[in-house]
Amino acid sequence: MAVTLHDVARVAGVSIKTVSNVINDYPHIRPATRERVEQAIAELGYTPNLTARNLRSGRTGAIGLAVPNLGLPYFAELAASVVEAAEAAGVVVLVEQTGGDRERELELLRSPRRQLTDGLIFSALGMGQADVATLAVAYPLVLLGEQVYDAPADHVTMRNVEAARAATAYLLASGRRRIAVVGTHDGDEGGTAGLRLRGYREALEAAGISYDDAIVVPSAMWHRAGGAQATRELLDRGEAFDAVFGLNDTLALGAIRALQEARVRVPDEVAVIGFDDLDEAEYSVPSLTTVDPGRHWIAETAVRTLLDRVRGGAADEAPRLMLANFRVVERESAPAARATDGAH
Repeated sequence: MAVTLHDVARVAGVSIKTVSNVINDYPHIRPATRERVEQAIAELGYTPNLTARNLRSGRTGAIGLAVPNLGLPYFAELAASVVEAAEAAGVVVLVEQTGGDRERELELLRSPRRQLTDGLIFSALGMGQADVATLAVAYPLVLLGEQVYDAPADHVTMRNVEAARAATAYLLASGRRRIAVVGTHDGDEGGTAGLRLRGYREALEAAGISYDDAIVVPSAMWHRAGGAQATRELLDRGEAFDAVFGLNDTLALGAIRALQEARVRVPDEVAVIGFDDLDEAEYSVPSLTTVDPGRHWIAETAVRTLLDRVRGGAADEAPRLMLANFRVVERESAPAARATDGAH
């Protein structure tokens, strides 16, 4: 026979309601009472009937996470951080990939699968500002990323412009003056690439250095191959540059590979900086100087904000925009003090 709440209450010498309060982590329980109930649960091997509890509460105990592509290291590490934060809060995460495709993102928002979760953390990539009305959904929703602003949903994101400006200023402070950029997207102004390029340009302007489109190279895909190809293009054209700003870490790692193949010394001749502070950045050779944009804070804040909405704690609050802090992480590919002169 399965152990019931009645059995736990009888062994602990308390009411069924008290057992329920302990299981649901109700705060106003005397420590001695809580200890007796927990001992009874352990002694009897009681397991809560989550299905019945969820039916009573109207909740599933699960949240959704939608990201463009788990094959991209940033989204894989973001998903891991979301899962970790959700587990600490006692909920599970159902992860879906959209491929960054607008139609798939729109379908996901209205899919019957949403009934399997209590809310959704959604990193849109294909959708844009014109789709803002579609985000007025009947379930708790937290947005990530830069594609849509002023939506009827909470939004947790990073300070792309300020962080890219800081990365560029860091290189300038180390003595670099010809800072190439790899990974721009033609025509992008409000997306991630456009915002980071804006920060780069603002830092150059503040330092009195002219922007040179010849050392700004686009890359449609933010993979290592894209960073390597863009850097080889700069080298093949004979452009002079003494630093590379990869608009994400994988682009920067690809740039390092291309520079090493061309026997350009990193960082002596060309410094390299990335953006995202992936785990891999610490262990590349040379290790990658980068921007930590607050990924763990973004994940934890997104989970906490979503669960506040799910549990009704923020029901009367207007949608909030929450911005993560950032920091430049100095490593070997771009030390703060320049070792030697020389440009390539």
